[in-house]
Amino acid sequence: MKARTIEIMDTTLRDGEQTSGVSFSASEKLTLAKLLLEELKVDRIEVASARVSEGELQAVKNITDWAAAEGYISKVEVLTFVDKGVSLKWMQEAGAKVQNLLTKGSLNHLTHQLKKTPEQHFSEIQSVIEKAKELGIETNVYLEDWSNGMRNSKDYVFQFLDFLTQQPIKRVLLPDTLGVLTHTETGAFFKEIIKRYPNTHFDFHGHNDYDLSVANVMEALKAGAHGLHLTVNGMGERAGNAPLASAVAVINDFLPEIKIGVKESSLYKVSKLVSAFTGFGIPDNKPIVGDNVFTQTAGIHADGDSKKNLYFNDLLPERFGRKRKYALGKTSGKANIQKNLQELGLTLNDDELKKVTERIIELGDKKERVTKDDLPYIISDVLDSDLHQQKVFVKSYVLTHSKGLKPSTTLSIEIEGKTYEENAQGDGQFDAFINALKKVYKKEGRGLPKLVDYAVRIPPGSNSDALCETIITWQTKEKDFTTRGLDSDQTVSAIKATEKMLNLV
Repeated sequence: MKARTIEIMDTTLRDGEQTSGVSFSASEKLTLAKLLLEELKVDRIEVASARVSEGELQAVKNITDWAAAEGYISKVEVLTFVDKGVSLKWMQEAGAKVQNLLTKGSLNHLTHQLKKTPEQHFSEIQSVIEKAKELGIETNVYLEDWSNGMRNSKDYVFQFLDFLTQQPIKRVLLPDTLGVLTHTETGAFFKEIIKRYPNTHFDFHGHNDYDLSVANVMEALKAGAHGLHLTVNGMGERAGNAPLASAVAVINDFLPEIKIGVKESSLYKVSKLVSAFTGFGIPDNKPIVGDNVFTQTAGIHADGDSKKNLYFNDLLPERFGRKRKYALGKTSGKANIQKNLQELGLTLNDDELKKVTERIIELGDKKERVTKDDLPYIISDVLDSDLHQQKVFVKSYVLTHSKGLKPSTTLSIEIEGKTYEENAQGDGQFDAFINALKKVYKKEGRGLPKLVDYAVRIPPGSNSDALCETIITWQTKEKDFTTRGLDSDQTVSAIKATEKMLNLV
């Protein structure tokens, strides 16, 4: 069976901008319009509502100037209103050539919001369509609250569609305005409408209030819908619109009879850019574009992937310009760490791998997030600890810092089997720790090396909050030497570096 091509209209720049707190600048709108049409290859974009503001007018002008020069002007659409031609005048000034005319798709909205009869509404719509045709503007028509119209006033919806199918319009746009439809209803309503009006182009515009928008997209397409309205990251009013990335993946994987032109490999790039422009964060677990959705956490999953990709599915990250990751944390097994080591080109023997695994689990128990970039530093720290026989153990300490009081440390330390406790103050918590340590070593009749340099850094390239590395240079009469400590806490990492020094002198 030959695949049926459907249109994808992205309405991020119009309906997605109704996300609370989101507003695109004119330059951001133009950048995204170019990206959506040229890079992502959507078929159409809805870029604004008419009459909103002077800034919105300029934004649309910028887009239409570019689109006209590049041959995309018929793909740029604007939401308009039944307002005796005011929206059309705005469109003319903006240079737009396709209007999406907002009308009432339920008798409830018509009666209580407009307080008009169907005949009055249809007459005013016809005037707008005729005026648009005179101006060379193409018309699509939205039936606002269509889903409730089909539920509660189906006769009105069919009366309206009987009228519209006789008008010089290109598409009828059917929105589930309040996101109330189930997938069963969506399929049944579309099937009924398309059977009754086989020569009319119908788009489905889904909202996600019950988290059913993608399921509704599937059923609308299976019933014969000719186009979809989607937004990047599912942006939109309330719970948002049907998300572009999820809908594209579902169509490509589960609806072989449907063909679309969207470029999958650009979905993640566009998603991240929209998030950056809007400040509208992407949930880590959001399908396709979330940070965690191609990350295996459990060690058993990493092990299965090593043996025959046992935990892969058809949603391969490479399809979307991404890579599979193996998380490092308290559920990590050796397989997770081996996968990350392979990417870094590192190898460890079984004993070393066991010790590194234990350290990562220890960090995970502290609810710290470890990344691949942290791994070389953890390995270095663990293996460095094995280079000397440990005779000095920092057993316990209490660090205090209070307003108006000098920081202090109470320290318990074991030196060659003998335990000492001391308390001291200092200019900071680590300084207090060193002062307490000096008291212990004075009792032993021993001195400590001089601290000559102290540096703290996070592992380069790491974007986690799990680790910081403290590097301390010490000086004795014979030499200078350096020790390093690694921990999620800066002072603790310095204490670990100091403990290493104590076992070297």
